[in-house]
Amino acid sequence: MTVGAEILCIGTELLLGEIVNSNSQYIAQQLALLGIPHFYQTVVGDNPDRIHQALEIATSRSSLIITTGGLGPTPDDLTTEAISSFFNTPLEERAEVWEHIQQMYSQTGRTLTANNRKQALLPRGADILTNPIGTAPGMIWEPRPNLLFLTFPGVPSELYAMWEQVAAPYLQTKYGQGTFHSKVLLYWGIAESALAAKVNHLFDLQNPTVAPYANYGQARLRITARANTKEEAIALIAPVEAEIREITGEHCYGTDDDTLASVVGKLLQEKNQTLAVAESCTGGWLGEAITQVSGCSSYFVGGVISYSNEVKINLLSVDRQILDQHGAVSAIVAEQMAIGIKQKLKSDWAISITGIAGPSGGTETKPVGLVYVAIADPMGNVEAIELRFNPSRGRNWIRKATVSSALDLFRKRFVMIG
Repeated sequence: MTVGAEILCIGTELLLGEIVNSNSQYIAQQLALLGIPHFYQTVVGDNPDRIHQALEIATSRSSLIITTGGLGPTPDDLTTEAISSFFNTPLEERAEVWEHIQQMYSQTGRTLTANNRKQALLPRGADILTNPIGTAPGMIWEPRPNLLFLTFPGVPSELYAMWEQVAAPYLQTKYGQGTFHSKVLLYWGIAESALAAKVNHLFDLQNPTVAPYANYGQARLRITARANTKEEAIALIAPVEAEIREITGEHCYGTDDDTLASVVGKLLQEKNQTLAVAESCTGGWLGEAITQVSGCSSYFVGGVISYSNEVKINLLSVDRQILDQHGAVSAIVAEQMAIGIKQKLKSDWAISITGIAGPSGGTETKPVGLVYVAIADPMGNVEAIELRFNPSRGRNWIRKATVSSALDLFRKRFVMIG
């Protein structure tokens, strides 16, 4: 049987932008891992007529329909009723579901209301898709040949548990056609177009496939293989990854769930070395990025947000005459900031940042987007690098790009000196 999956997300809050639709992303990723083709996604509000319209379209083009949202006890939770009425199938109360709901409420000390009983209703003939951590069950239902419904609540944690414990094994058994596996190579400091040009000859591959994409200044290459097992897919990916790494060299900083901060952390941990930071225009965002990594206390000693010149002078020992002569946004001040924080906190390494994030503060000689990053190493060497970012991207983009650039420059410097 040919399977074409469609994700139908139900909830007016999604249309209003009140919450991010992360459920679609999760389900899409999980379908890919199972090797199930996925062609459409739809979002519809809590309205029975519009849900019916969405079902009319979805059932005309897809054989596997996965819904999220609308399984709660309130009047606007309409998913089960809408699907049941669309197929003219009566709802039946499931005793085991009602018992589970009562147990869940009893365990948490909450009070049941009459509305909760509606969650025990499922279409006649549907199987229960157990919810191990919530009260709202889903269903597994084939209302007609070659058409399968799986329904999930909108709460992400409940969806994940139901998928991993029930839905994924069920779908693997029903549609087992091998698996997809992907590996993503991560890049900073090279534009998506430049990266694509380097590996353009690989885009015609059929299995594995190679695809470029970018997000917030970061370029990526995704290598995806389909095989009978995950291990076979990994083996298909390996030679292509090796070729790409050979071509792209130091631009690749990591894979999959790596971040620039986590990669920097691993480097420091391997050498048992420490890092301190001094920031101006990024206002602590570099320190925040570093401390998002679990275990960073073993290598990150701390930092200073030195926005004013007086803080640069008094805490980082920046020379007042140098500041007066060259200005706070200059290579030499960045170098003195790095040296100052390294000495103050007695770290092996230091990173400093000074720049103009905008939207005001720029001049003809020092425009918005001008940033200096300095790196001080364990041998006493310090070097400042000038960066220029497009001011039209806005203040926050400049600050985020500066943090990523600083970490990437540090990574390259660390690797270079061994």
